[in-house]
Amino acid sequence: MRPYKAYVFDFDYTLADSSRGIVTCFRRVLERHGYTEVTNTDIKRTIGRTLEESFSILTGVDDAAVLAAYKKEYGAEADVYMTANTELFPETAEVLEALKSRGAAVGIVSTKYRFRILDLLEQKGRPEWVDFIVGGEDVRTPKPSPEGLLLAVERAGCRKEEVLYVGDSIVDARTAQAAGVDFVGVLNGMTTREELAAYPHCAIADDLRGLLSDPL
Repeated sequence: MRPYKAYVFDFDYTLADSSRGIVTCFRRVLERHGYTEVTNTDIKRTIGRTLEESFSILTGVDDAAVLAAYKKEYGAEADVYMTANTELFPETAEVLEALKSRGAAVGIVSTKYRFRILDLLEQKGRPEWVDFIVGGEDVRTPKPSPEGLLLAVERAGCRKEEVLYVGDSIVDARTAQAAGVDFVGVLNGMTTREELAAYPHCAIADDLRGLLSDPL
């Protein structure tokens, strides 16, 4: 794998394990509305999608107004439960610090709101690890639309071929493909190696340490 001038990361299941926080918030909303049969695994399989998409998958509801109401309720729960129930992966600090020390730009593109990522970095990491964040509030069309990743390329001041996008899901792989940006998959989440391998990729790594392999 060749070196890149900028490394852009998904957040949930890529840099951090937020599954406990996400499951807690979804379950509180779902159970409030009578959806008691949804499993934790069902919820985890939707991580990386928009909240509206996830609620639609989990409930079968397709009414936009209802989904918007569920999203609003989720946001209120996340204000209480998300950061407290999210942890950076053990290798995240090592990898981000190594990439920064080599002069690379580091960014994040996520469907998660930017302020929640910043809150987590301020409480459990270091905001200086990251040069820019493109959150859900910064785009009109969420992943797998390339909008957020192309905005990240612009903010990094690089050409697309100088940027690597790192993520854990099919949504991330499709985002990189749509943007014309190289992709590395990591197996931190619910997506299998075989599922990621169906999309263009430079590598599929067990975790983020794969980015530090020679000749990077």
